[in-house]
Amino acid sequence: MEFNEKLQELRKNKGLTQEELAEALYVSRTAISKWESGRGYPSLESLKEIAKYFSVTIDELLSSDEIMSIAQEDNKQKENHFRSLVFGLLDICVLMFFFLPFFGQKANGVVQEVSLLSLNGIATYLSVAYNIVVIAIITFGIATLAFQNCKKAFWLKNKDKISLILNATAVLLFIISSQPYAGAFLFVFLIIKAMMLVKW
Repeated sequence: MEFNEKLQELRKNKGLTQEELAEALYVSRTAISKWESGRGYPSLESLKEIAKYFSVTIDELLSSDEIMSIAQEDNKQKENHFRSLVFGLLDICVLMFFFLPFFGQKANGVVQEVSLLSLNGIATYLSVAYNIVVIAIITFGIATLAFQNCKKAFWLKNKDKISLILNATAVLLFIISSQPYAGAFLFVFLIIKAMMLVKW
């Protein structure tokens, strides 16, 4: 008997509706419906709660193949969560550009190191471009952290790509416009992100 059938049988034996079971397990009714129809499995934490609630073991609920499948899915979710955390924190670190001297500025024939807030004497379009790209990276970093549990297909599929594209765009902008410190700093972040994607 598959997990979905066992769960359905255990619920019915206790005389519970899907809604009542959902309340007892602190999950949504949709989750119970999904599990009982065989369209997905609960997380390991939810499995422990189900086993505890019905006074059965996890082995009684699942076959060995199902346990492996859930463990793999759980590991994948943890890896994605960790990667999102790292990507988000790296992007938010770009906030330092506003306060630390990552930018070169010529004054009286001498190049001074200044922060983005203190940077002047450059073309307006460059100043605007710098601010737009830095604010975009920071904003996306905040969004990455805020929506770590978002299950929307578009977000899951594209969040890492968008982060990489913003990062790569900033690196090119800073290198082409002769801001090597800012460019090199973001290039290191780009390499860290790329390595994480290759590893996982």
